[in-house]
Amino acid sequence: MRCGFCLPACPTFKETGVEAESPRGRISLMKAAVDGIMEPGISFEDQMNHCLGCRACEPACPADVKYGQLIEQARDAIETHTKQHRWWVSGVRKLVFKELFPHQKRMSLLGSGLHFYKKSGLQTIVRKTGAVKVFSKHLSDMETILPDASSKGIVEQLGTYIPAKGEKIATVGMFRGCLMDVLFTETNIKTVKLLSEAGFDVVIPETQNCCGALHAHSGESDQAKALAKNNIRAFQEAGVDYIVSNAGGCGAILVEYDHLLHEEPEWKEASAWFAVRVKDISTILVEQGRPLQFAETVDGGASTRVTYQDSCHLRNVMKGSNPARQLLKEVGSVAYIEMKDAGSCCGSAGIYNVTQPVMANQILEHKMENVNATAAQYLVTSNPGCLLQMKLGIEKHGQKDRMEAVHIADFLYDRVVKN
Repeated sequence: MRCGFCLPACPTFKETGVEAESPRGRISLMKAAVDGIMEPGISFEDQMNHCLGCRACEPACPADVKYGQLIEQARDAIETHTKQHRWWVSGVRKLVFKELFPHQKRMSLLGSGLHFYKKSGLQTIVRKTGAVKVFSKHLSDMETILPDASSKGIVEQLGTYIPAKGEKIATVGMFRGCLMDVLFTETNIKTVKLLSEAGFDVVIPETQNCCGALHAHSGESDQAKALAKNNIRAFQEAGVDYIVSNAGGCGAILVEYDHLLHEEPEWKEASAWFAVRVKDISTILVEQGRPLQFAETVDGGASTRVTYQDSCHLRNVMKGSNPARQLLKEVGSVAYIEMKDAGSCCGSAGIYNVTQPVMANQILEHKMENVNATAAQYLVTSNPGCLLQMKLGIEKHGQKDRMEAVHIADFLYDRVVKN
């Protein structure tokens, strides 16, 4: 199919108008490389890496082309066959993909370090001395919105089993994530408490690990598969009815574990068992949970203007854009404002805003035009990467005294009537 329906849905094509910056263009490049028409050199690699992987092209495609799977295969082929990293890049990739993210205890140490950096006064010293300017401007900007990290994740604070409030509906397994558990521990805790309020027993398997999304998107498919297998074992042994994610990026790969492991017949049944049980927090609350009771008035009784920014992977892969909006509209005194192009990418895309800061900033600027037009007091989203990116946008536009970016689990829990 070469119809071009994907072009207006693609963020990089909308920014540049260049065919090669579109899904159709990138697929043509992939085919040319496979057919031997072109050598997959640096320019080919750059185009594959310039893709955000938001997968907005998939819902727009009348032929149901699985572009997300194609781009991951292309990046994996680049890492396997063509790419030669500089020694320091190889070292960083090994540290991040193999030595850090797969190991929750090491992630906890990262959380301890970041917590010390913020609470010891070191962050203040670094900013006042200008040492933060040693980094690129974009990383310096990101440092300003660094969340409060924790060395104690959800298991250390709540344990591995949290019973339902009232009559039990089902048993869910909480996917705590890796970065999510050290940078957004409080959001994880509130997610579990929301599930309990809605009638779910919550189990948090200690042996679970990183979802593998960052690995799969970066050409490290073997490592992604190893992480997937361990997660499948952990949740099968826990005997849960559903597996709940509160991060759209994580949920999108969890729900596709069956595809990730499709070349391994011995994992066919187990991966299918896992994938079909994955639910986003908003989706399971709306579809299976007991209705939550929200306070009639909040924020002193004044009407609160709220808008919602979709997580690309939650919207395009998990098809979960409506439940979050439904929940927000049920909260007392909320005036829900639908943002123009709320489903378009914010430019975060995992680590895209670090590896491709120029394009990420262009996309963020256009997003902020629509955000500012809502005049919302709260900008709600369902993914940690989106949350940080929107915090950065609010900071850059001088809106932090008038607008706050929050995760939907935090926004809902702070307003629910506890049983």
